[in-house]
Amino acid sequence: MIKKIVFASCLFSIVACEVEGVKKEATKADIPSIKKEITAFNSDDLDVVSTEKYPNGMAISWMEKGKGESISKGDVVLIDYKVTLKNGTVVDGNHLLNKPNFPFMVGFEMQTKGWEFAVSKLKVGDFARVQIPGNLARGEKGIKGLIPPNAVNYLTIRILEKMKPTRTVDGIKVWLLEENKANKVTFDDKNMVTFHSMISSESHPMFFNSFRSNQPFMLKSTDKGVIKGLLKALKKSKKADRMYIYIPSSQAYGEQGLAEFVNPNESMFYNVLVMDVNKN
Repeated sequence: MIKKIVFASCLFSIVACEVEGVKKEATKADIPSIKKEITAFNSDDLDVVSTEKYPNGMAISWMEKGKGESISKGDVVLIDYKVTLKNGTVVDGNHLLNKPNFPFMVGFEMQTKGWEFAVSKLKVGDFARVQIPGNLARGEKGIKGLIPPNAVNYLTIRILEKMKPTRTVDGIKVWLLEENKANKVTFDDKNMVTFHSMISSESHPMFFNSFRSNQPFMLKSTDKGVIKGLLKALKKSKKADRMYIYIPSSQAYGEQGLAEFVNPNESMFYNVLVMDVNKN
């Protein structure tokens, strides 16, 4: 039996999507390199080629118009981004995490509603600055010590590419983001997989997060009560694999849904880190 997911199917005590930004990552020792990276990504001096304003208070200004594909729910796009406040303070960005880019799953509020709206208006190759009103950013709560309540967020974003899934089966898409190729043992009918995951539906982003409790899931291929799409997605996974998994509703909870966490006919997103694969 999958020791945490079956339990979660009954309880699913909700875990709020509390993004702590990069506060704990940006130490004083990091500041010189961070400033250098941010300066290289500064869009303030670039000409705006077009601007769109929307009834919800969002505004998007393009510095460059891409000629690539449009973006839809269930896509993973590779982005280069930073988020600033009105006073210019940088509160988030892949450069603060010493990452050249970041894979963003579309349609499951990995960030905020404002992000989802903005990305849906962009194409591959676009370089834009987005004004996100407080109610579509971090809202009344803000993020203590980092983003004040109801603060307007300014997202500068470049859509680098749309990532192709590493493998697909029955509408399920798996993106293998990190892999230790030295690991050869795979999850199959003879082996058990142990993994951490953040789980989202379209209506309830990150409603379950095993990282917070530090209690990973354990799964065998014969376990009952596990959605079939998850079993199919994890097949062939190995220790240390980090992956995004998109599961269509037909391979998840279908027309039934799951309590108040997965509405009928909603797809699901699993952000997975495989901790181990070993014999049953």
